[in-house]
Amino acid sequence: MTVLITVWGASPGVGKSTLCAGLSRWLADAGLRVDHFREEEILTRPQFAPVAEEFKATGAVDLGTLISTTAEFVDSVLATGDDVVIADALMPFVPTLLAMGHGEETIDAFMTDLAEVLAPICPVMVFLDGNAEAALSRAARREGAQWLDWYVEKLARYEVSPPVADVASAVNYLLRERAVTLDTVGRKNWGLVVIEPADGLPPDDVLRVAQRGLRPWLGRPRPT
Repeated sequence: MTVLITVWGASPGVGKSTLCAGLSRWLADAGLRVDHFREEEILTRPQFAPVAEEFKATGAVDLGTLISTTAEFVDSVLATGDDVVIADALMPFVPTLLAMGHGEETIDAFMTDLAEVLAPICPVMVFLDGNAEAALSRAARREGAQWLDWYVEKLARYEVSPPVADVASAVNYLLRERAVTLDTVGRKNWGLVVIEPADGLPPDDVLRVAQRGLRPWLGRPRPT
C-alpha cells in the first residue's frame, strides 16, 4: 500500500520543507519510488486544478471540491505505483478549512469523508511542534523584512478564530490551528508522528527522529 506522508508544523519556519526534502532523498536512496509533492504544487498539479480555479475566482474552495480532487489524486497515485508520497502541507486541509471559517463540527464531518477517499492508501502525518513565535521570526529572517507583515495581513483577511491583527494574535491563532489539527488527526486514526521541539533541533536531527517515527509504516529503509 502506498504511504502518504504529509508534513505539517506549528508555524511557518519550523522546517517542513527541509524535512520533506530530506525524507524524499532518504526514501529514494533506499530504492523506493517517491513522489515529492511540494507545497506550491497544489496550484499546478492537474488533479487539483479545480481547487486552484475556485480559489482564484472566489478566494475559497468548496468542501466537495476538496474531496473530489483528493479522490482524483488518490487514483493517480495508485496508477503510478509510487511507494511513498511526501506532501508538504497538503492534507488533511485542516488549516485551510479553519481559514475559510469552518468550525470543528464541519471539519470533523469533512475528515470522515476524507478518510473514505484515502482508504486505498495509508496516511501518516509528521507534525513539527515548537514555539510558533520563534518559528515566525525564523521565517521572517529567511524570507525578508516584509514577510511577517505579509503573513499577518494574509491571516487577517481570512475568517480565522481568534481573529488576527498583529504578530501576537497570529501566534494565538496558530496555537488553535495546532490543537485542532492534532486533535482531528488523532481521532481519525491517521498515523501520527509528533517531533518536539522541532525548532530546537538541527535539521539532521529532525530527519533522524522522523525516520525512526515512520518505520512502523515504512519498514526499515537504511539510515543515512
